[in-house]
Amino acid sequence: MPSDAAENTLILGVGNLILRDEGVGIHVVHALEAGTAGDLPPQAHTLDGGTGGFHLIGRMQEYQHVIMIDATLDDQPPGTVTVIEPRHAADFPPLLSAHEVGLRDMIEAMALSGNVPRIHLITVSAADVSEVGMELTPAVQAAIPEVIAKVKALLDGKMV
Repeated sequence: MPSDAAENTLILGVGNLILRDEGVGIHVVHALEAGTAGDLPPQAHTLDGGTGGFHLIGRMQEYQHVIMIDATLDDQPPGTVTVIEPRHAADFPPLLSAHEVGLRDMIEAMALSGNVPRIHLITVSAADVSEVGMELTPAVQAAIPEVIAKVKALLDGKMV
């Protein structure tokens, strides 16, 4: 039975679907919504957040817990999945994908209002987030089951 971690949780995929791997967060959300990975607890909700930005702040603040999924440019091989729990804007990886400033700014804006949900950030390493196309590269596509497993572990309280 899921722990309280599944209570009032938003699973937020961000990215740009027309820039291949940059859209991995949205691809994961679509897979969860399609039910291909099994059912989510009733307290967990999904949202395609597009390229992020300030319009998501109010929606994120409606939840106690946000699991955000995004592509990142780092020194890891493409398809590497990482989970962090950033508590401040500075805790975000230095090279998130194309909308990096927006995510950092969102956290700072929520902190100013005093209403910051618990956030887990799941990143998937990409080699390039500027290539135009609707399909993920094979390495990033192959990482989706691992991302979904990590989302479910967070919902079950098995990962802190």
